[in-house]
Order: sequence, then C-alpha cells, then structure tokens
Amino acid sequence: MSDLGTDNEVLIVGAGPTGLALALDLARHGVAALPVERGTELFPGSRGKGLQPRTLEVLDDLGVLAEIRATAGHYPPNLFWRDGEPQGERSMYDPTEPSEAEPYAETLMVPQWRTQQVLYRRLRELGGEVAFGRELVGLVQDEHGVTAEFATGGPVRARYAVAADGGRSTVRRLLGIGMTGETVDPDPILVADIRLTGLGREHWHVFRAEQGLLAICPLAGTEEFQLVAQFPEGTAVDLSLDGIRALVAERSHLTAEQVAGVGWASEFRPRAALADRFRSGRVLLAGDAAHVHSPAGAQGLNTSIQDAYNLGWKLAAVLSGRADAALLDSYEEERRANAAAMLELSTKVHRGEVRRGRATQQLGLGYRESSLAVDTRTGLAEDALRAGGRAPDGSRGGIRLFDAFRGPHWTLLTVGAAAGAPVELPALDVPVVRIPAYEAYGTGVFLIRPDGYVGWAGATAEGLAEYAARCGVAASATAVASAASVASAASVGE
Repeated sequence: MSDLGTDNEVLIVGAGPTGLALALDLARHGVAALPVERGTELFPGSRGKGLQPRTLEVLDDLGVLAEIRATAGHYPPNLFWRDGEPQGERSMYDPTEPSEAEPYAETLMVPQWRTQQVLYRRLRELGGEVAFGRELVGLVQDEHGVTAEFATGGPVRARYAVAADGGRSTVRRLLGIGMTGETVDPDPILVADIRLTGLGREHWHVFRAEQGLLAICPLAGTEEFQLVAQFPEGTAVDLSLDGIRALVAERSHLTAEQVAGVGWASEFRPRAALADRFRSGRVLLAGDAAHVHSPAGAQGLNTSIQDAYNLGWKLAAVLSGRADAALLDSYEEERRANAAAMLELSTKVHRGEVRRGRATQQLGLGYRESSLAVDTRTGLAEDALRAGGRAPDGSRGGIRLFDAFRGPHWTLLTVGAAAGAPVELPALDVPVVRIPAYEAYGTGVFLIRPDGYVGWAGATAEGLAEYAARCGVAASATAVASAASVASAASVGE
C-alpha cells in the first residue's frame, strides 16, 4: 500500500464503533481524520448489540438514527427451557416510558457489524475513508505531531492520534500505559453468530444445563442468532462449527444438525479494567482501548461511542486554533470518571445486583464536576438542571430543541424570562434559540455544548463570554445557517 500522506490532522487507530464515530464527528467539523484498521474489512460480529437511549440521541445528532432504527429490533423476553419444555418467560429490561425531555426510552438491538456499516456509510458520504490492512507497529510523537509506522506501507504523520484499537490496544502498549482492574468472572464465555432452526425469534432462549448456561438470542434484522455459553474455569473452548454443534446438542433439546453454520465466534473472560491515563501528549485513548468490561447491561459500545462524541469537538476546537491544547485535558477528566462508573455498573449487572433499565440507559450521565461545567445561578432546587448535565429535548415556541442542537456547533438557549432579555456575545458566532418557560430547564441562559451537555448556565449572560473564549466556542457560518434553517422548519411544522 502506498504512503497515506502527511496531511492528516488526526490519525485514528481502529475502525470499530469508536473510531468510526470519531471520524464521522470530526468530518462534520471539517477535520481531516484518517481511521486505519488492521483487518481487511470492518469487524463482522454482532458483539455489542445493544444501543442505549443516550447513544440513540448521539446517533440522531450524527445523522444516522433513521437508518439504524430501520433494521433495529426490540429486546425479546427471556424464555427459560428445561428438558425440552418452556418454563416461563421474563423481561430482561425494566420498562421505562419516553417523555418530552427524554424521547428515547428503549434499548434497541442492532448487531455491532450493522452499526459499523451505518457509521461507515455516513462517513464516506462526508468524504471520509478507512485505510484497511494497516497494522500499527510503531508510534512516536514530538512537539508538533505523531508518526505512525505500519507492518506494510509507508508511515503516516498527523497532529494527533487516537487509540481506538480495542482492549488489546497496540497504541496503549506502545505508550506504556497500564490498566488497573479485576476479573469479573474467571469462567470463559463463548459468543458466536450462528444460523439454526428449531427456535422461534420471539424470545431470547435460555437453557440452564448441568454443564453451564446456554443462551440463544435472535439478532434483529437478520436471520442469525447470537449464542452465548459459559464454561467452567479452565475449560478449553472449541470455537469450530462442530464444537458449537456439540455444545448446543449437549445443553438444549436441539440436535447438532439444527445448527446450520457459524459466522463469527470468540472466547473471552469478563474483566473490568480502566486505563491509568486517557492521554499521553498528542495521543488519546478511547473506547475499549481505555476501558474493558463485562458485556452485561450493554454498556461498552455505548460508552465508547460517547467517548468519541466527547472528544471530537474538543479536537476540532484545538486543531482550528480556537482553543488551547489544554482543552484536551478535559477529555480524560470527564470520560475517565464516566468509564469508571460504567465498569462498576456492568459488573453489578453481570453479578445480578442491578436490573437493566433506567440505570443502564446512560441518560443520567453527565459532567457536573467537570472544569468545563460553570453554573452562576444560586438557590437551585436539588433536581434542577445544572451545568454539566445532559441538555433535555422538548418543543417550545415552535422549535424542537434536538433539531436546534443538531450539528457540530454550540447553541445559546435562553429560557423563560431570559428569553426576552438582550443577550450579547461579542466575537462569538453561535445560533441563538429563545423559548418560553420550560420546566426541564427552569429559566435562564444556557450554552449547550456540541455533544449535547450544558456547558454554562446563568440567570443572565454575565461571565459567559469569558467561558466561551476558554472553550473555543465558535460555529462556522454553514453550521449557524443550518441550525437556523432547522429551527425555522420546526417552527413552520408546529
């Protein structure tokens, strides 16, 4: 493969959900990013198949939610079997209802390979591409950028690099960054995408055999099932078609011949571990390169995409010169704390200590303790929205807020009595949205970050300009025009 050039602003190592989401977000900001992938194609397995409500909001902003939902499915209830007879069913998730402020309340099932396909397709629409077959073997950095060496092809030079290359991250190893954690469960687990007959697609089938747990789940939008099986510690797990056929015949009422094929299979031992650092100079860690976890509760892929969503606008602000490189320190400050909470939660779900539902939707996560969260109001109620919190959706004054927020720009929102007050933002170029009183916000002035969190809040705009300068707040004329047209369209549609 020929040299990929030296004009890349960001090199992204890994083209899984994390790398693709980051490349897509950077493309929206006009940043030249290059994702490189060791494999010759996108990852083919269903592994991270649950998309939480907060991630659906992110995908909405990235412009791919409609395509995701077109083939997504509901999580089916568990159907328990014994001796070939159904024993009853139980929902895996505690139900929650959508609201005006939180329009997405259900965890959707989408095989990971399909989520990646959708992200990749959108990235290519924006002019981006993935360089496949590029295995990283070396990475050095200096005060101006990073240089990556590959097993084949020439080197790549970029101003920053992001490790999105999974739990066995080569970048993390080359940087010498350790991971601290624990074994969640010493028993090996097999996960595979299979084709089989004899089971309905309305349930997630669970077999509690003497040899260990076997669960077979229909994969939404496909004709395949995802098989998960647990083995006693020390067992040699057979990933072959014959091995999986024997496993199914041994632990269920199905015959070996009813397993028609295996598309992808893997073995792992659940572990929870957190990288000691998320940044080393001009290199940042995201996704599984920064945190590994039990898959219970469908938290990992979602946390990884939100890593990318947090990092994208910050890299863009620094690369454009609007913000100092110190802004990138807030990435570790914000995301490492969230990743630690995710690890604790997924471990508790794995051990049956926490039910899937509100706790796993990630709608309550935020950055209230962040140095980027500034709230000048006083006397707020305990449950009031504060700086660092997720900016709620809702429709007021003919404007749907998520439509106004959509895009790579900051948004200035004035609510209630403040909506009629003059708000001056010298030297800033951001869309301004004015709505009447709305209980999800209270009243005041709110500066909404590009990733959908409240950065600054106040009863007036006093002090806002100084905060905006520190964060490199700006939006291109295109972004402002786009947001204005969205708001206008929403107003007409009301």
